[in-house]
Amino acid sequence: MRTVGVIAAAVAAGLAVGTAAVAALTVIAARKVVTPPSRPVIATRIVEVGDGWITLTAGPETRLPGRYGLWFDDDRGHAKLGEIIEEGRGWVRRELRSIDFGEPSPGMGARTGAAYFLSPRELGVPTRDVAITTELGPSPAWLVPAGDPGEHGAWREASGERWAILVHGRAAQRHESIRAIPSFRARGWTTLTISYRNDPGAPASADGRYALGDREWADVEAAIRYAKRRGAKRIVLMGWSMGGALVLQTITRSPLARDVESVILDSPVVDWVSTLRLQTKLNRLPAIVLPAVVTVLSSTWGGRITGQSAPIDMRRLDLVRSAALLRIPILIMHSVDDGYVPIGASRSLAQARPDLVQLVEFVQAHHVRLWNLDPQRWEGSIDTWLMALDAAWSAASASTGRRSRRS
Repeated sequence: MRTVGVIAAAVAAGLAVGTAAVAALTVIAARKVVTPPSRPVIATRIVEVGDGWITLTAGPETRLPGRYGLWFDDDRGHAKLGEIIEEGRGWVRRELRSIDFGEPSPGMGARTGAAYFLSPRELGVPTRDVAITTELGPSPAWLVPAGDPGEHGAWREASGERWAILVHGRAAQRHESIRAIPSFRARGWTTLTISYRNDPGAPASADGRYALGDREWADVEAAIRYAKRRGAKRIVLMGWSMGGALVLQTITRSPLARDVESVILDSPVVDWVSTLRLQTKLNRLPAIVLPAVVTVLSSTWGGRITGQSAPIDMRRLDLVRSAALLRIPILIMHSVDDGYVPIGASRSLAQARPDLVQLVEFVQAHHVRLWNLDPQRWEGSIDTWLMALDAAWSAASASTGRRSRRS
């Protein structure tokens, strides 16, 4: 980054934040929010590898109980981690359940991730690679039907009328959403696990920047259109983190929202300002940086700093403010100690719309690691929710039938 030039552009554009140092911090923070990461983050290092176990340097994520994915060697390798076996000063030894590809070696940088599975095929379910037509071009997705297509491949018939569209979060990929497939399939729901703009393998936006849901929601709308054309009559949207923001924008902005029956959210971004506020605190930035970053992201001239082709409507992305627009039931699952997206906005949304929003709170799960830590409770919450949807649908259908007979 040409720091001096960028800061000068910021000041010239009217960013009155007091000092050049604060202006520089604002530029860096604003660019980071909307720029997809180009390099993997090294959060831990491999210390030792044994038969069925691996030792990592200790940190908040490597100390979490549960099962996780482990990316290593600049993301050229992936393994599956199980529970903690032993801990020492500065290290953690965990089960090494499998190595999907690559060869982990001592000294390699690594990072744990919520994505445990890499393909739905690992679940032993029929899976088809499909492409969804978006306004930017074809975007890859996985289609897992509710039933068995059989030896003749009758995918349309096997997919049925109930579809769940799964939307991953920021700086993640569709692998993140695979964990939900068994819960939906057990209840007879087909799943469509999608990509969206600027994902690897998906079309890039003109500016190559995240819009934080302000424009990506159109790709979720395209997935709804895809499902409807293939027989979907009942549609549930599920989103993780920023994927939750995409889902919320879809149901409040798309004309196809009328075709969505319900929403399920995991660690969602309900309000970007509260998320950015937490990040500024965690990074020990001056408080004045937050409103400055919001101003940059929301302004037409901000594109000269961040590379955005258009400003982001930060007010429109605040679903607590826009809670009156909600029309369908929403299940939110969120950890009280989420270190990336604070639970406060989820609580506020549940308080603003208790008629539609149910919040299930987790503890110790951090961000989007609810399934990893407590799969029984996570899957049980989804199962109970889907059962309630089926009951409500059956009751509504019966009522409609009675009215038809009377008329």
